[in-house]
Amino acid sequence: MRKGVLLITGASSGIGAATARAASREGYKLVLAARSVDKLTALAQELGPENVLTCELDVTNREQQLSMVEQAIETFGRLDAVFANAGRGGSPGGFSEADPDAWREMILTNIYGVGLTLQACLPQLKRSKGHVLLTGSAAGRTTIPGSMYSATKWAVTGIGYNLREELRGTGMRVTLIEPGMVDTPFFDEPPEHALADRDIANAVVYALSQPAHVDVNEILIRPTPPLE
Repeated sequence: MRKGVLLITGASSGIGAATARAASREGYKLVLAARSVDKLTALAQELGPENVLTCELDVTNREQQLSMVEQAIETFGRLDAVFANAGRGGSPGGFSEADPDAWREMILTNIYGVGLTLQACLPQLKRSKGHVLLTGSAAGRTTIPGSMYSATKWAVTGIGYNLREELRGTGMRVTLIEPGMVDTPFFDEPPEHALADRDIANAVVYALSQPAHVDVNEILIRPTPPLE
């Protein structure tokens, strides 16, 4: 696609912030949304505020989602791509002992929040024949004992497949970005043998950069296994 306007949720840190930096280098105008306003403001200053709009966003809040898109159109006049990246983890304990309140927040963020982002953005993306990218996970492609988080990412995989069918024939594209272990603030302790957030950002930019007749359906990306 031509360089245009890219909206990123969960943009204040980790994969979202790394993708903002990578897309900025490629010449995209950016709409950066997250709950952490201070981090968004600092990132916008780093990237050049004249090409960045920041929006405070709780992805489970429909009014905030709609306001985000309205602000994007008022500022840049169009929306060409959205990276529905916001997500959160759960709590240990498996299905037997995990904190059910943590489940609720995770399910609302990882599934309902993605749905709200799509619903808010699709009218404008249909006008531009735009591109939808979703942060799934390798955890949404395999079985992990007791993991509600994995179940939410299976749901994101399903959203990507089903959205692609809904949009078939519209000229729009849908890409699932499915990382394995990534060293981001998602983890309390840095994981070993992990990808860097910039590795996932590079995958997003690759998918965005393909010509209009190329639809990169999925990118499953894992760290190279350690040497034995």
